[in-house]
Amino acid sequence: MSQEDQPLDESCMLSFFWRNGSETPEPLKADVSGSIPSWLQGTLLRNGPGLFSVGDTAYKHWFDGMALIHSFTFKDGDVFYKSKFLKSETFKKNTTANRIIVTEFGTLAYPDPCKSIFAKTFSYLLNVIPDFTDNNLINIIKYGEDYYASSEVNYINQIDPLTLDTLGRSNYRNHIALSLATAHPHYDDDGNTYNMGMAIMNFSKPQYVIFKVPANASEKDKPALSKLEQICSIPFRSTLYPSYFHSFGMTENYIVFVEQAFKLDVLNLATAYFRGVNWGSCLTFDKDDMTIIHLVNRKTGKTLSTKYYADAFVVFHHINAYEEDGHVVFDLITYQDSNLYDMFYIRNMRQDIDEFIKTNKDFSSPTCQRFVLPINIDKETPPDTNLVKLQDTTATAVLRQDGSLFCTPDMLFKGLELPGINYKYNSKKYRYFYGSRVEWSPYPNKLAKVDILTRKHIEWVDEEGYPSEPVFVASPDAIEEDDGVILSSVVSLNPQKPPFLLVLDAKSFKEIARASINATVHMDLHGLFIPETST
Repeated sequence: MSQEDQPLDESCMLSFFWRNGSETPEPLKADVSGSIPSWLQGTLLRNGPGLFSVGDTAYKHWFDGMALIHSFTFKDGDVFYKSKFLKSETFKKNTTANRIIVTEFGTLAYPDPCKSIFAKTFSYLLNVIPDFTDNNLINIIKYGEDYYASSEVNYINQIDPLTLDTLGRSNYRNHIALSLATAHPHYDDDGNTYNMGMAIMNFSKPQYVIFKVPANASEKDKPALSKLEQICSIPFRSTLYPSYFHSFGMTENYIVFVEQAFKLDVLNLATAYFRGVNWGSCLTFDKDDMTIIHLVNRKTGKTLSTKYYADAFVVFHHINAYEEDGHVVFDLITYQDSNLYDMFYIRNMRQDIDEFIKTNKDFSSPTCQRFVLPINIDKETPPDTNLVKLQDTTATAVLRQDGSLFCTPDMLFKGLELPGINYKYNSKKYRYFYGSRVEWSPYPNKLAKVDILTRKHIEWVDEEGYPSEPVFVASPDAIEEDDGVILSSVVSLNPQKPPFLLVLDAKSFKEIARASINATVHMDLHGLFIPETST
């Protein structure tokens, strides 16, 4: 058995990232200190990897761990904690076999090491078109009135947001030609859900697909996806190298899709199983390529004819987007390379702290940037003219000889990831965003609130804790954008200190309460808050 196949050694200082989690299936009352606002009633649902070894086998990448969903329910000043593994088909197969037999992003698995040559060859042929895992560990999506654990594959698993039970699996392919879909949709004011994916293996030309699931999609005995509506499709600029995308932007009238130079090598993907390499190795960043930005009218489904270009970068998370005075403004977090994924291979995280820092010292820092796209272009405008007319940004969009626009961004903030906003301002002009500070340290132990207007920020710090993605919950009588609270699950790095759910006043960014949990709490990725009236 190779070193990477050995059970994980939790003596490593970074083992809090990839230690096996455990279930807390019944509500556990937390020990609350401070004062939780009386209006805060509902459930914070979180999703992330929670099981990293099965039997004598272990995952090779942090993003491969099997999904462990947990919740924090607020009721009349009390907080109750609960967690359950997502009982996906992947979970069932792996636990039944007592070994990892389903391939993930960074871990190649073979169902039966004792197969005959014929059986192995047959497996290779089946995996030319991968049947992806349904280990939905990234986020929670709401379609209609139903909630689904999601990742970036064609499967999603419905869950009960109160009990955390897994209710059943849905396949996008049964409703639309999709090979992959994002785990970061958008919701409009009417409750409709917008998402996008890509169709790699279908009878027509490979394409990106934007779709909508109506607010009234939930019906008894029918999956919410049965009412899915395709809005539009965008052809790949390169059939064999489609752009990877983790999220997208949305304004009142437009979908913003960034076709980046971080790409999926389709031929490598199709032969990955045969060559014995994981899917993660099929992603490649072409630093000499260009970024193409597509604007799609989300009501008509038509893509604007204007071509918007930018230098190459890597993007995972959009922050927000909106329209102002004939421009589309969108904010996102960019990198100058694709090394982020490599950092989370377990072999890297098993190094001692000094070696880990040395290995990753050239890590590209996440940079929050603003792009501004003029919508209407006067045909009489001479080339080399900057068409951005907004006064509060240094972003440019310069007209080129061929009628396209070359865009350069305005830097908003450096060193922040996992962004969140007051979602009532999604698709609207806004002032504040929140996120996890990423200064170079093995322990990202800070949350930040960024003021776009003043370009200043404030922080909350816990030297012995790792806070999760901050989630904003608006107060019911909110007048200003930052009237509300920030919620974050904090994993303790100190064995003598329990994990806790942090409650910050969003305006001052000061702690007003914490709910300490007498149970194991794992690190997570994304989630959402469900007000009590919705549950």
